[in-house]
Amino acid sequence: MTDDARNAGGPAAAEAAARPAIVDRGAWQAQLDDLLVREKAHTREGDAIAAARRRLPMVEVDPAIPLVGKNGPVPLLEVFEGRRQLYVYYHMWHDGKPAPEQCEGCTFFNGQILELAYLHSRDVTYATFCQGTYEESARYHDFMGWDMPWYSARDSADALLAGRWFGMQVCYLRDGDRVFETYWTSGRAAEAMAPSYGLLDMTVYGRQETWEDSPAGWPQPFGTSGEQFRADGRPTAQWSRLAAGRSDDLG
Repeated sequence: MTDDARNAGGPAAAEAAARPAIVDRGAWQAQLDDLLVREKAHTREGDAIAAARRRLPMVEVDPAIPLVGKNGPVPLLEVFEGRRQLYVYYHMWHDGKPAPEQCEGCTFFNGQILELAYLHSRDVTYATFCQGTYEESARYHDFMGWDMPWYSARDSADALLAGRWFGMQVCYLRDGDRVFETYWTSGRAAEAMAPSYGLLDMTVYGRQETWEDSPAGWPQPFGTSGEQFRADGRPTAQWSRLAAGRSDDLG
């Protein structure tokens, strides 16, 4: 099956979809200019929110909380890899389930993290803390071809989550041998990790998800209960791995 065939919308749906009105370039540019005013205001509001985030207080956490990585157990402090800041994605895991049944959302968001050099240049380490055992979940990490540091947080979930849940993102700060949480979030906030969504938002049909405010006739074949990250029964990004000959056997 081709990638096009796996796309729930498909080229046929796009061909039949409604299209924007056709105007001359001057009229088109005038509406773009009006939209640009709102886009700049949106950017400035985002800057203001980020500034407020930088002024939040923080809470201390135990730097000795254990995790399991490729070299065995390590304390939280070592996950920083000597850098001062740490950004962690908490990856959900379904014990004993095959690759097609693993979390499509966590796969989508983690799969967008491809180049860590820019984070490292700002003294930030990125790592994924998985809900599953290291032995089982690391095979998924390898199947997906990911490069980010990967740890099992299974045995320390209560201490790390503090009443929260896997699927969240947490920012930490190291001050010598002390560790602090400076921010955490979940839900759609993870979209900051996904440039694919930002690019889709600039296209005429957007994300093509059912919740979007789009004109009548715009293609919207994707729901928001996980199917937006799946194609033909498995997380979308897995198909290219299978095509490259990687085994998805997690057993």
